[in-house]
Amino acid sequence: MRTTSGAVRGRSTGDVDVFRGIPYAAPLDGPRRFRAPAPPEPWDGVREASSFSASVPQPEPLPGMPRLWKPGDDTDCLTVNVWTPDRGARLPVMVWLYGGALISGGSAMRDYDGAVLARSGVVVVTLNYRVGYEGFGWVDDAPANRGTLDQIAALRWVRDNIAAFGGDPDAVTVFGESAGAVSTAALVASPAARGLLHRAIAQSVAGMYLPEDEARKSSGLVTGRLDVPATAEALAGIPPERFHLAQQEATAEMSANRESWTQTMPYGVVLDGELLDAPPWRAMRDGAGRDIDLICGFTTDEAKLFTVDLPGVKDLGALARGLRLPESALDDYRTGHPGITDAELYDVVFGDQLLRMPSLWCAEGHADGGGATYLYEFAWPAPGRGGAYGACHALDVPFTFGVRGTELAGLLFDGTVPEDFDVLSGELRHAWTTFAATGDPGWPRYSTSARPTKIWHVPSRVEQDPLAVSRRIWQRRFWT
Repeated sequence: MRTTSGAVRGRSTGDVDVFRGIPYAAPLDGPRRFRAPAPPEPWDGVREASSFSASVPQPEPLPGMPRLWKPGDDTDCLTVNVWTPDRGARLPVMVWLYGGALISGGSAMRDYDGAVLARSGVVVVTLNYRVGYEGFGWVDDAPANRGTLDQIAALRWVRDNIAAFGGDPDAVTVFGESAGAVSTAALVASPAARGLLHRAIAQSVAGMYLPEDEARKSSGLVTGRLDVPATAEALAGIPPERFHLAQQEATAEMSANRESWTQTMPYGVVLDGELLDAPPWRAMRDGAGRDIDLICGFTTDEAKLFTVDLPGVKDLGALARGLRLPESALDDYRTGHPGITDAELYDVVFGDQLLRMPSLWCAEGHADGGGATYLYEFAWPAPGRGGAYGACHALDVPFTFGVRGTELAGLLFDGTVPEDFDVLSGELRHAWTTFAATGDPGWPRYSTSARPTKIWHVPSRVEQDPLAVSRRIWQRRFWT
């Protein structure tokens, strides 16, 4: 197989051919670690594409999750992976962007194996993009949002090369979850990605979009601990693991002073006037991305993945103050959810602010801006921890790829795949791949008058405006 940089040799699994670790950009050597992605270096002969490349620099994972990067790993890590069921066809292309709070993640994770999805008649592409300070920290002499620029470079690679793998470069769907959905929404709204994607699926969009002044300030919490100027040359002299410790300390400082920040993580997609000059929901409302078909969605219990082990009492009042919510908003929540405890309400409020409202507002903005929009809620509850997770954040990922037996699935399913996994996974994958092929996932388009929402469960159904209570409480906060 020949790409624009050279020939590659993948592997066949019988019904799907797989190509791993194909560079779409140059290695991250020296100051290039903090600069815009450079074109890949061409090679002679045939490059083996049978194994994943190294992942991008990132901290140690959470307990129970796979370690993706360690000091000394290869810097040639900006790569794509391709699963194709038919190299002679012209199939829809689905390009996956991983989550990880813009701090971690990698395409080598078993959760993102594209074989099952590809068997539905699509070409699946996954990719590595920079996270942490390398991808989203402020650098005085380099562009912001380098992780997003990596994604755009990978989409250009798809445009120029995917036909050789059996994909249609004019039918590209970008899909991603959590930070991957943050990126997906940014790509839909940004003029920098125009023409590189035609449809998009944003699974749990977080509100991780930072004004430029806050991006400088939060990045300063990291570099101030390193005592280094924010230039590509100076930063390149600092080992990645020192950034990881400094950003952990910066996150703790931001969390302790929640009211001073729009979020409690040091990184976000920067509203720099180049990639975006406003959050995606506002840009979409003004017509950005109206020519890109869009699915947006969230899980019912987004916050429970993060709060299930929260020590001590869930302080609802402190949470509301940190989110700048007035006491009257909590009264409205209690009225809208009669009989709910404050501990349960904590999860609802936190999940709304963190993920459910940004996802909803992207759908509303896109629909109001004239785009073809579809909204969903993933409501199937995970059996893990005796049901304590509910329909939590990231639960939809195993269903999206139809992959079982991974660390994430083991965590959420308590090591046993539920009987209805195959049923719901098959339905969701059929909707995603049908949307990639036709622009119609199989339920009514969303509008701000009717608000039809697909509820993924067993059985699935369509409801009208299931987030009405939260939507009314938060509507003025995210539009301004």
